[in-house]
Amino acid sequence: MPTLSMFLGILIKMNWGDVGQHKKPHFHAFYNDYEAVFGLDGEIISGKFPKKQSAFVKAWALMHEDEVKDNWNRAVNKEETYRIDPLR
Repeated sequence: MPTLSMFLGILIKMNWGDVGQHKKPHFHAFYNDYEAVFGLDGEIISGKFPKKQSAFVKAWALMHEDEVKDNWNRAVNKEETYRIDPLR
């Protein structure tokens, strides 16, 4: 699963292989032992994530909305994704 970004101990990844697994465009976020699937709008679709870190993920997703959507389109087309700047 390619890494899109890393910030504040949070790892953001997008899997080419599970494009059809969830009903909407999404990415995965990891923090310590937590893992959640987030919609491109930064809302949790499934999994558990600490509230504070969820807010960071949502802020990142909104700040990089176009890049996250572009990476999703690349993943759907089985093209290579690219890194996105971290939350600062």
